[in-house]
Amino acid sequence: MSAPVVLVIGAGDATGGAIAKRFAREGFVACVTRRREAALAPLVQDIEDAGGRARAFGCDARDEAQMVSLFDTIENEVGPIEVVVFNIGANVLFPIRETTARVYRKVWEMAAFAGFLTGREAARVMVPRGKGTIIFTGATASLRGGRGFSAFAGAKFALRALAQSLARELGPEGIHVAHPIIDGAIDTAFIRDNFPAMYAKKEQDGILNPAHIADTYWMLHQQPRDAWTHEIDLRPWMETF
Repeated sequence: MSAPVVLVIGAGDATGGAIAKRFAREGFVACVTRRREAALAPLVQDIEDAGGRARAFGCDARDEAQMVSLFDTIENEVGPIEVVVFNIGANVLFPIRETTARVYRKVWEMAAFAGFLTGREAARVMVPRGKGTIIFTGATASLRGGRGFSAFAGAKFALRALAQSLARELGPEGIHVAHPIIDGAIDTAFIRDNFPAMYAKKEQDGILNPAHIADTYWMLHQQPRDAWTHEIDLRPWMETF
């Protein structure tokens, strides 16, 4: 039998990559995507060096034809997709008077419309098998809009609504749909280079460790169906909320 597949849409250098590594450690084939396939080479190498299996795909998650082809290729050439993680960020800060239609539309396409395509295609391959897990990564902006985040919050609100709708529709079909809310800074190069004061909190466990986020995603997939979690929030102990 083919090994199960985890598909991570938006496998960056932090959270998405950590999730792919975590599932690969459990015997999953990690299929990872970014718009440029070459950018995934270090992640694939890390997974393979640790004894896991991975395959990279260059894919624009906003493009319907590319997403349909992605799922078909993995199902036909790699194995059954058991877990799908939508992890595209699109976090931008724009005062409303500086938010162009192009910016707003692009953020919505990345964080909301791409999530719809991901969820639809995941349902297409999972429902006939009667099992699977779909996880949409949320953020603080999924719950409340902030100053300068009209585009980002609008898209993340939409993604949360999508996750809730899919949970109600697909749960009875045996598909676990979850929406973890990541509320706080994550240990990334971007935070390190642009927000040194915030990054200094790492010494006190004051920012999120991507590997610990990945542990929660693995836990969500492992939950028995009589006790599924739909929404869970993850934040450092010192984060205000």
